Amino acid sequence: MFGQTTVQGSIVDSNNQPIPFANVLFTGSSIAAVSDFDGKFILTSPENQTFIEFSFMGYETQKVNIEGLSSELSIILKEEASELEEVFVYSGKVKKKGNPAIAILRKIWAKKQQNGTNLFGHYEYDKYEKVSFDMNNLDSSFVNSKVFKGIEFIFDKVDTSDITGKAYLPMFINESVYKSYGKNEGSKKLRQDLIANKNSGFGTNQNVISFIKDLYAEYNIYDNYIKIFDKSFVSPLSKTSGILTYNYVLADSAYLNNRWCYNIVYYPKNKNLLAFKGDFWVNDTTYAIKEISMQASKSANINWIKDLYIEQEFEVLNDSVFVLKKDYMLTDFSFSKKKKSKGMYGRRTTMYDDYIFDEPKPDKFYNKESNVYDRSIYKKPDSFWAENRKESLNSNDQGIYQMLDTLITVPKFKRIYNLVSILGSGYIQFGKFDFGSVYSAIGKNDVEGWRLRLGGKTFFGGNEPWRLQGFTAYGFDDQQFKYGLSGKWMLDQKTRFTIGGGNRRDVEQIGVSLTTTNNLLGRSFASSALFARGANDQLTSINLSNLFFQIEPKKNLELRMGGSYRTLKSASSTFNLDYYANENRVETASEVAQSEVNFSAQYTPGRKMIGYGVERKLFSFHFPTTYLRFSKGLNGVTNQDFDYEKVQLYYRQPVAVGGLGRFFTTVELGKTFGEVPLGLLNVVPGNQTAMVIEKTYNLLNYYEFVTDTYASMHLEHHFNGRIFSRLPLLKKLNLREIVSAKGVWGSISDKNINLNASNIAYKAPEDVYVEYGFGIGNIFKILRVDFVWRGTYRDTPGSDNFGIRGAFGFNF
Repeated sequence: MFGQTTVQGSIVDSNNQPIPFANVLFTGSSIAAVSDFDGKFILTSPENQTFIEFSFMGYETQKVNIEGLSSELSIILKEEASELEEVFVYSGKVKKKGNPAIAILRKIWAKKQQNGTNLFGHYEYDKYEKVSFDMNNLDSSFVNSKVFKGIEFIFDKVDTSDITGKAYLPMFINESVYKSYGKNEGSKKLRQDLIANKNSGFGTNQNVISFIKDLYAEYNIYDNYIKIFDKSFVSPLSKTSGILTYNYVLADSAYLNNRWCYNIVYYPKNKNLLAFKGDFWVNDTTYAIKEISMQASKSANINWIKDLYIEQEFEVLNDSVFVLKKDYMLTDFSFSKKKKSKGMYGRRTTMYDDYIFDEPKPDKFYNKESNVYDRSIYKKPDSFWAENRKESLNSNDQGIYQMLDTLITVPKFKRIYNLVSILGSGYIQFGKFDFGSVYSAIGKNDVEGWRLRLGGKTFFGGNEPWRLQGFTAYGFDDQQFKYGLSGKWMLDQKTRFTIGGGNRRDVEQIGVSLTTTNNLLGRSFASSALFARGANDQLTSINLSNLFFQIEPKKNLELRMGGSYRTLKSASSTFNLDYYANENRVETASEVAQSEVNFSAQYTPGRKMIGYGVERKLFSFHFPTTYLRFSKGLNGVTNQDFDYEKVQLYYRQPVAVGGLGRFFTTVELGKTFGEVPLGLLNVVPGNQTAMVIEKTYNLLNYYEFVTDTYASMHLEHHFNGRIFSRLPLLKKLNLREIVSAKGVWGSISDKNINLNASNIAYKAPEDVYVEYGFGIGNIFKILRVDFVWRGTYRDTPGSDNFGIRGAFGFNF
């Protein structure tokens, strides 16, 4: 079927010790490879081969007939009778003192700012990028299964990886052409204009494409850490951690493209760390990297990835300038790291060409961006692609576009495709409407009892300028229907000027967030939690209508202005929002009716989105967020209006701390000016579920603290297994450590206290409420368990001073 020859196996010496970096060659060809650190190898040829040769310095060359071979080879190399006086085989720890590889590495560090584009104030280049997503590890039983009956034609396009030796079937291809401009003078900047883009396979599925786009991570091998899939791998060229993480061996020296280069092999000292193994060639005068290969350690603490392989090639433009020519990354996604487990390849090939140097451009040029909404970008003819591909498609790739476009029209495949799409997005598509989310269809609380919810939204391909969405829900205990309806319309793509509005009537737990928003169709975890802790009856009936205008004058800067009208009343007989309706504190009211205008600004530098419609998909999650909101209560619209001003600030900053993991800081500040009842105050968010919930305090009950002025800070550090990987009994489990500390200070004015007539006693955390936590993550790859302690307010009646909380998630 494959029309290729693939041989794999292992190479050992007479003592059954693996021989790393042994040479493997198809006899009479130029197709060769070297064994890895464990002596394993894979060699693939597009043609039938008969013999394969194995050789290593100090050992006899062995030639093996591979005709009819059906299993892996196990090769034992014998020492030569007339061997050299001394033969060194490096394994285990390599000493730093006197190691020539370390001396070369230090010269690479000294020269890294004097190589490549760093030498020039301004530079330009063309970039071609191809990303594919492929089913892999196909075998005859899989190919002949009933699942593929009727679509067997897809296997005509099966190919075999030169790196892993596995058969794979492409399911998605995306090609892009960019023109890039960079400058090093002053503040470094890089502008990349998208010239052309071409999709095939899952072309309109934004969820699949956003996942694929995660492969587009930019990295620099000269950096101390290489960030891939939200993990910081120690670079083999790292100045701060390289020597601490890797063993280095000077393995060879030779001419590469008429430049004398050294070959250095490296491998991690601790296999459980986020590190690579491989080798690189470095020039002997400029100490610029000519070629490098990096393969993630099999035991590295990263989930759902069985293999991660990177190659980079650099081109010599003149005697002193080495620039990136090719960057290749292959990722083998799989639920298991077992050898025969099936999964998906994510492959990215990036080619760089036509470098131009020292043609200055003004600073304002770099601040502009190409118009990615220009439809001509996505409709380039085949002649354009034939001319602008820096790497030609092979004969197998050339038929992939047609095969994928045909496949997506086959009813049987569409059913499989739709099932996977439902599981990923939570929505079921019927024509131009998506029903969902299926994950919020069932809920439970003390007021509604069991609750059923049916919702949906319009869908015309994912990039439409307008959208309508809504839901209806029914509670079996309160026997009431709820609903929500909203719509929004983007009037200008360039500034993303959007108008929207809607109405929602629902039952909600409002005391679970400090920073308020007017999210029409959202619903907090607290009012639908299937695993609640304590009573869940302090719920509020909400009737909210709003209208808003939103614009993005600068990338990732969103300005929003709106107005709202809402009524709030208790949904439970055991809880109320009552307040005194007159000055003599005699008459009370139980419903709040409030009109409000508000303005907010949100800035998220580094955020990456996919799509260009009124709704887009987020595919980068670690960026800072600054959110500022001002709201003004309008008095006199109804008899129950309150005159107030509310200012709130939310700030979240994730920071990658090199090999020590990632640190998250969240700060919230706010103040309400004026007299307002409970429904309009700031309740410190409690958490009466069994789950870890971000932005809440895990040991607080709902409404335990009520404020009109507050300052909150959450600190959380994820070590990503840095500590557990060094403990003998734990390192194989790939567990991850999390530590956290949370604190909140708040106060409430006497006027607001005197206004209160509810059965909630106002109490503000004036002595600062603090809780600490220690968590163990990545249990069975999906579970996190946190142990949480109260640091203050430990004598509060009805509260817990210690708790255990859990969370589920699929994280790399």
